[in-house]
Amino acid sequence: MSDRNPESSNLNALNRDVTESILSLLPIPSLVRFSTVSKHWRSIITSLPPSPSPSPWLFLFGIHNTSSFHNQSFGFDPLSHSWLRLPFPSLPSLHLVGSDRFLFSTAPRFSFSPILNPHWRPTSPLRFPRINPLLGVFPASSKLILVGGVASIGGLVNIDDRSPVQIYDSALDSWELCPPLPEAFRSNAHETLSSALCKRSFYVFDVTSCFISSFSLDTYTWSDVQTLRPPGLLFAFLNSCNDALVLGGMCYSDRGFSFNLWRVDQGSMEFSEIAIMPDALLFGLLVDSEDEDDAHRFTTLKCVGSGNLVYVFNQDAHKKYPACVCDIGVENGKCTWRSLPNLPSPLNKFHKLVTFCSTLSITDVFHSDEAHIGFAGLVW
Repeated sequence: MSDRNPESSNLNALNRDVTESILSLLPIPSLVRFSTVSKHWRSIITSLPPSPSPSPWLFLFGIHNTSSFHNQSFGFDPLSHSWLRLPFPSLPSLHLVGSDRFLFSTAPRFSFSPILNPHWRPTSPLRFPRINPLLGVFPASSKLILVGGVASIGGLVNIDDRSPVQIYDSALDSWELCPPLPEAFRSNAHETLSSALCKRSFYVFDVTSCFISSFSLDTYTWSDVQTLRPPGLLFAFLNSCNDALVLGGMCYSDRGFSFNLWRVDQGSMEFSEIAIMPDALLFGLLVDSEDEDDAHRFTTLKCVGSGNLVYVFNQDAHKKYPACVCDIGVENGKCTWRSLPNLPSPLNKFHKLVTFCSTLSITDVFHSDEAHIGFAGLVW
């Protein structure tokens, strides 16, 4: 390939369909670099069709309460198996939620922005302003759902027992108030709840009591509250992977501690085990401390997942935030685990960690020239 005349490279001589097939196999960081080769390559790369089954990235936003200079954000690309340092978005507040390629700021006014091209768009006022609500973006729709959270009055947190459900339609810029979260979840709704959006239902799961209920996006009604507790479960988090519910959590049995994954039937709520994290990975996630027993050391673990991947990480591990990922095999039914590399240095100490996973496409990167400039300047 000629460095002096990229337009005459062998790749440019290939049929466009063949070229697109080759480029579609590359990770996004590689595509960003190759887009700078020539205008011809950039044109091909920016017009690549979305992958039919993209692997979700893990996003980590570290927030410092008193100095925005110490805020940092990172994205893990599973295809290149590498962390990328992202430019930290200018936030309307410190109350941040993420889902489905978007960031959401919940106070003082609800706003949303693409992850890679921060451009905040405020919504009409919420009926019940909330901090740290559960949130889901409707698939192939202009709507999103907010469940629970805590009230904010004059910038102060006001804990109350109301857990409203509010649905936003971005096409109409309007909020609709729906039946509230069932009573069984309301005591500590803002601290112990996990959620997953799966097949037109928004599931809410209490990570300690193991209560579960679903809100239908078609009928706007809640199902009966049930209990979902596999044997030996200490705490767990609910995720939606490949259009199925997946529960990931810590267990204790005669064999000791383990982190397990279960597939959950949406109708019967019956569960079946699909994977157990290897012990070497599990204990590699722990905080090194001789002053705490194992049960307490596991409490800072959390998992998030979508598509074919479930990420497990430590939210409070002396600034290192170690993590691993499980690839849930679709065709062969096998699950494979691997550890993630360390986050890029220097790494600051955060007061709050916002984590979620989301798919990305090359169109998200090249949404505009500003997005391209910001992404091309990342640390690979």
